[in-house]
Amino acid sequence: MQRILDVIFSTLALLVLGPLLVPIVLVLRFTGEGEVFFRQQRVGRGGQMFNLLKFATMLKNSPNMGTGTVTLKDDPRVLFVGKFLRRTKVNELPQLINILIGDMSLIGPRPQTKRCFDAFPSDSQKEIIKVRPGLSGVGSIIFRGEEDMMHASDEPDRFYDQVIMPYKGHLECWYVQNQGLLTYVKCLFVTVWVVAFSDSTLAWKAFRGVPKPPVGLAKQLKWMTSNVV
Repeated sequence: MQRILDVIFSTLALLVLGPLLVPIVLVLRFTGEGEVFFRQQRVGRGGQMFNLLKFATMLKNSPNMGTGTVTLKDDPRVLFVGKFLRRTKVNELPQLINILIGDMSLIGPRPQTKRCFDAFPSDSQKEIIKVRPGLSGVGSIIFRGEEDMMHASDEPDRFYDQVIMPYKGHLECWYVQNQGLLTYVKCLFVTVWVVAFSDSTLAWKAFRGVPKPPVGLAKQLKWMTSNVV
C-alpha cells in the first residue's frame, strides 16, 4: 500500500509542481556555477548505495571543503539561490524521481551519506536499512532545525556524531518498528505543517511514544514545550 501511495503522490506532485520546477531549472542553469542537479551517493534499503537527486544549492566541490557532507547554518559553500531553495526545502523536490523509480519512499528514515550513516549506532544501522529511505520522516521532522543546532555548537562535528546522530538513530528505529498507513499519513501531514509553521511542536503530539531526547537536545528540539502547538 505504501509503495502504491508513493507512486500516486509523487506522480501527482511532479505534475502539479512542474510549472514551478521549470523556472528553478533555468535560474540554476544561468546562475552560480551553472549546475542544475546535485547527485550524491546515499545509503538505501538493504545497505545498497544509490544516487540521490537534489537541486544544486552548493559549490561543486562542497563535499571536499569545510565540514564535508555536514552542512551548517549560513554555510559559506551555499550559493545565493541555494539559500532560498534549502530554507523552503524546494531543493529536495527532485527526489520525487528517486521515489518513482523505487530508490526511496515519501516517508522513511532520511537517506544518509556513508560518513553520516556510519555515525549511527550499529544497532540503529541494522534497523534503518530494513526500509526504503524517505523524502521526509520522523527523524527529519524532529531535526528540521539541525543546521541551526550545528551552527550553535563550538564543535559541530563532535556534536553531530556524539549527540545528534545517536538520538536520530533511535527516532528512525522507532519509525521502522511503528511503520504503517497511519504513521505514513501522520508524517505527510506533519511535514507539510512544520514547513508552514517551523516553530510548531506538533510532532511531539503526533508521534506519541517516540524516544525521549537526551538532556543536551531536549530544549533545542522544543521537547520541554511540546504541550504548545
